Amino acid sequence: MMRTRISSRSLALALMLSAVPAAAQQPPAQPQTPRSQMPDLGRPTKSSDTLPLFNFEGYFLGKWTFEWDVPDSALGPAGTITGTTTYSKIDDTFYLATTEATGPGGPITIKETFGYKKDNKAIARQVTDSRGFAFTQVGTVGGDLGGYYNIYLDSAPMTVGGKSIRLRHTLRLLSPVNFKVEMRISEDGGPFTNFGTPWWRKDSGTR
Repeated sequence: MMRTRISSRSLALALMLSAVPAAAQQPPAQPQTPRSQMPDLGRPTKSSDTLPLFNFEGYFLGKWTFEWDVPDSALGPAGTITGTTTYSKIDDTFYLATTEATGPGGPITIKETFGYKKDNKAIARQVTDSRGFAFTQVGTVGGDLGGYYNIYLDSAPMTVGGKSIRLRHTLRLLSPVNFKVEMRISEDGGPFTNFGTPWWRKDSGTR
């Protein structure tokens, strides 16, 4: 009868591996992919179906990256702004967003506080920008049964560089991992004009 010869080194290695807990031998868990807030009804949607109220926390919390091409205005020179925005929770009504970015004029820090009344579909936003201005916006949250939500925000007038400025933002939440912002600006009571349509994309591994 032929016998298999096992070296002392091979035997020691086998004993070490057998002592490792099974959980430690499993590959690391992959980050959970964000999911739509529209429940799976198992059938096509109907006009009579109820749209779930928008869950701000479930959508925004975490870190996002963006790139934004802006025209020249009282808010700063024309060029490309790139950076990150991180959303965090204060409580069930209020949330913070901090943006760290670089633009044609140098580093930019933006602090935002959101107040969201879910049952009323109402939202408010206070923004402080390191470029020397701050503004307040109020708005509403809407959506459709396809799982898309829109946030509409309109600002009070503010004075920047001797000009009266108003801003309008439409946030189109097109998927759980990316949204775009359609921004319009009015100077000295003039018509609202396009101020860029940047995309925010959620970093993998964040909520």
